[in-house]
Amino acid sequence: MAEILFYHLTRNPLEVTLPDLLEKTLQRGWKAVVRTGAADRLAWLDDRLWTGQDTSFLPHGLAGGAHDTDQPVLLTTGNEVPNAADILFAVDGADVSATEAAAFTRVCVVFDGNEDAALVQARGLWKSLTDAGLPAKYWSQEDGGWQVKASKNL
Repeated sequence: MAEILFYHLTRNPLEVTLPDLLEKTLQRGWKAVVRTGAADRLAWLDDRLWTGQDTSFLPHGLAGGAHDTDQPVLLTTGNEVPNAADILFAVDGADVSATEAAAFTRVCVVFDGNEDAALVQARGLWKSLTDAGLPAKYWSQEDGGWQVKASKNL
């Protein structure tokens, strides 16, 4: 059963937090798919993942390419997972159903705590996923680090 992690961004923006989370994913030997809820954010994410790292290379690709199945990190707006990812990162309001979440080892919902619409959407996802019985933890940035603020179905 998938573990669902909600990351409430209050201190660092997505372009700082996501590369860190993806680095940890790759260190575990996992593949990732990053789903954004906004098509215009794909190019932005792609650019940040190429240029946002100070000293390390974060290999990734945009969905729809010839080598999607080989990508350790695949950026998309759709539900496809051609790289057989272990972990799904839902950002920018991307939706996740309980059925598809169960197919992953982990699902991370990363949202901007300074945007009301993002908070509402994350609360809706928390309710739908935990009501389906999936185990979830809610993490928030506090005092420079991450702290668990809530958990359910563990």
